Amino acid sequence: MKSKYIFLISLTILLLIVVGFLLDLPQRIFVSQSQGEPPIMVEIDKIDAPSDIKPWDQHGGLKVDGHFLAYEDGTPFFYLGDTNWEFIMRARREDAVKLIENRHEKGFTVMQTVVTGIYIKQEGRDGGKEILKGNVYGDKPFIDADVTRPLTTPGDDPKDSLQYDFWDHVDFIVSKAAENNIYIGMILCWHVLYDHQGLVNKENARAYGKWIGERYKDTPNIIWILGGDTWGYVGDGEAMFDEIAAGIEEGDGGKHLMTFHPRGGSNSSDWFHDREWLDFNMIQSGHGQRDNPNYIRIFNDYNRLPVKPCMDGEPRYEDHSVNWNPDNGWFNDFDVRQAAYWSLFAGAHGHTYGTRGVWQMYEPGRAKRGPLNYYWYDAMNLPGGADMEHVKELMLSRPFFSRIPDQSLIADALTGAGHIRATRGDGYAFIYIPTGETFRADISKISESKGICCWWYNPRDGLCYEADGYTVTPKPFSKFEEPFEKWVTFDPPEHPKRGNDWILVADDASKNFPPPGVFLGQE
Repeated sequence: MKSKYIFLISLTILLLIVVGFLLDLPQRIFVSQSQGEPPIMVEIDKIDAPSDIKPWDQHGGLKVDGHFLAYEDGTPFFYLGDTNWEFIMRARREDAVKLIENRHEKGFTVMQTVVTGIYIKQEGRDGGKEILKGNVYGDKPFIDADVTRPLTTPGDDPKDSLQYDFWDHVDFIVSKAAENNIYIGMILCWHVLYDHQGLVNKENARAYGKWIGERYKDTPNIIWILGGDTWGYVGDGEAMFDEIAAGIEEGDGGKHLMTFHPRGGSNSSDWFHDREWLDFNMIQSGHGQRDNPNYIRIFNDYNRLPVKPCMDGEPRYEDHSVNWNPDNGWFNDFDVRQAAYWSLFAGAHGHTYGTRGVWQMYEPGRAKRGPLNYYWYDAMNLPGGADMEHVKELMLSRPFFSRIPDQSLIADALTGAGHIRATRGDGYAFIYIPTGETFRADISKISESKGICCWWYNPRDGLCYEADGYTVTPKPFSKFEEPFEKWVTFDPPEHPKRGNDWILVADDASKNFPPPGVFLGQE
């Protein structure tokens, strides 16, 4: 009997050791040495999971720092947005929890959503204006579609439909996002409320802005987004948006950052760059073509004065047909990576991802808004969404605020799908090669005398590889000593083709940076 207990105790200890090992698997990655050979295990330290301490409690609110966003104490903030236009309107409480936790796991820091959704119910009119639809529970945001009369009821018990109103549901979503360290990029209303219905106009915009600003003035995880897939001249034009911004600032005391989400093929800077309320610019490169050169608009905004951060707030979506026509094919994970790295290396401070099934919370029984292939609960796990975490990991693994776009690092940047984009900062450079073409780079700018270490960073899995493209390595694949050649030829792993994208990371050896993708504590 005694031996039996000893055996059980030993077995329990062994199981605990195995479980502990398995729980640590994200830091132990099994890879093949080369094609056809048995896998080996290498140790790669990845970014730790977010702390239970909320970032705004630890570092303060958000602020603008030159071309970038930062917390009040100077800690970098990387805006990694997810597109969730119909989230508030269509997500049940359990849906909201599921999607928010998924986005937290994938490293997203912002969820962009529209308070009123983007659809307007066609039946029923009041004074010639279409009535705003209700949310998934049938609750509407306003009395008689009047944005100066929010529809609220006493109490907030979700089990009591008379208590739990539209705005209680918004509060729930915002609070769940906060629990997961995610900001809500809150768009007050979509363009149809300005240009088709006129429900928001110059006369009532300030009152609406003030009310919602007051409601969320003490909520730390809010970023205000004006516009909503629109131009600055719609409805009552720029004066109307100025009124909304003024109302919000009256309501929340200017505690939160503010931007403007423009129509496809335009920039917020086209109308509002000089406005004090516009803290950072957004472009929408949109969904009309493959290989849309969003880096051009980003670079133009980067160079505007006064200096303001800029980003692509709506690039091509994963699982979106090209130019809305399935005959043209579909944007996939490569397309969303290409858009992200092109814009960031052209000077963007952050980036937004999207997929059609998620933004419209598409599920059985709901009509599609345009062609798509996946329900929201499947679309949230598409590969391009997971790849966005590797984007953030890379950008935070090197000095953040010193980064500038620099195409002079490349001898021939190419055009079309294979366009190569470069950026550099204090002691490092990133060069994005979308199709794996051989190229020449001037890496001498990275270090004057201490040597240069080079890594191949794979944007599909966030790991570094040897030159063969099969072996994961925690070390650089090459090191150059002085005297440095002016131009060095690099041949990315595997054969050139669409989707074989790689990032050359070149480091000043004296900096002793960790492998690309490993968090670099910086303030």
